[in-house]
Amino acid sequence: MAGKSKHTGLGIALGAALGAAAGVLAGHVAIWLGVGIAIGMALGATFRRAEKQCPECAALHRAHEVNAKQLQS
Repeated sequence: MAGKSKHTGLGIALGAALGAAAGVLAGHVAIWLGVGIAIGMALGATFRRAEKQCPECAALHRAHEVNAKQLQS
């Protein structure tokens, strides 16, 4: 579970640093810090890697999908 938020946390940290630097240059640190954090969260979420599923998990997910389709019918 800890690996899921690692990229988002890194994105937030980098966004905060870049936002603070842009804020100092522009003179509006609070605004640019918020913008940097938001952009960092978005970038961190896009860099997540697809998790590999083990064969047992894949079989379990297929069974759930079959059950869901049967309930919808």
